[in-house]
Amino acid sequence: MEFLDVVRRRKTTNGAFLPDPVSEEHQRLLMEVAGRAPSQLNSQPWRFVIVEERPTIEEIARISGESMTEAMSNGTFFERYKPYFRFSKAEMERRRDGMLFDRLPAPLRPFTHQVFTGRGQKLMNTLRVPQSLGEENRKLVAGSPLLLGVMLDRSEYRPGELSSFYSVFSMGAAMENVWLTTVELGMGIQFVSFPMEVPGRWEQIVRLLEVPDDLELMAVYRLGYLPSEQRRPPIDWTSAQRKRPSQYVFRGTCSTPQQGWDDSQGAGAAS
Repeated sequence: MEFLDVVRRRKTTNGAFLPDPVSEEHQRLLMEVAGRAPSQLNSQPWRFVIVEERPTIEEIARISGESMTEAMSNGTFFERYKPYFRFSKAEMERRRDGMLFDRLPAPLRPFTHQVFTGRGQKLMNTLRVPQSLGEENRKLVAGSPLLLGVMLDRSEYRPGELSSFYSVFSMGAAMENVWLTTVELGMGIQFVSFPMEVPGRWEQIVRLLEVPDDLELMAVYRLGYLPSEQRRPPIDWTSAQRKRPSQYVFRGTCSTPQQGWDDSQGAGAAS
């Protein structure tokens, strides 16, 4: 049951971390649990680069912030992810997925449902909303005491071949081990995604981290300790942020949704 409590408290950290450096003991523990993940034929295709040097973190933060500004300014972010935005708690309760778009800048709130239109995009750009959001993103990444680059061995990661699926599956298992362990350590973790959204930006990080040709940089995460008041208690199963079992579990065949579990089990709200 203690493990279930950890799973229920797992959450993406969208806010700032404490400035304290992540201890070497905790760094070593996170890498140990990653290395204990399952992999096809024990291939262990994952590789990690731990980044604590401030100039490198600041540069990745700059790339991330500028990437967010560009993706927001040209509309590609909203166009790509509009199926996942929810604009009311009622919609979130009904769908139980995606992200509640409740932090729209005040000048844009009257235009909430036009945010994906040309008019909404023009207004956002006029008000320099993309620049403001990009700067917030830069500060979040820059304020992280540790970044973690996750790579795959190209001898295993061969897109189009079955080995590629196995290696990505193994990487996911390794990172879930890391993610759950951060909960126990009083830490938070978040995927640094925006450099992937803009052509050429991810390659800048690859060069910055000196990733060799035989490895593929798959992801970068920011990690750090959380203030005690931000460490999440278990969240009730009824949270609107998670689907009910009847929405994703089938019994016998895929034509029969699982019944009777929706109100009887606990689960954590996470993103």
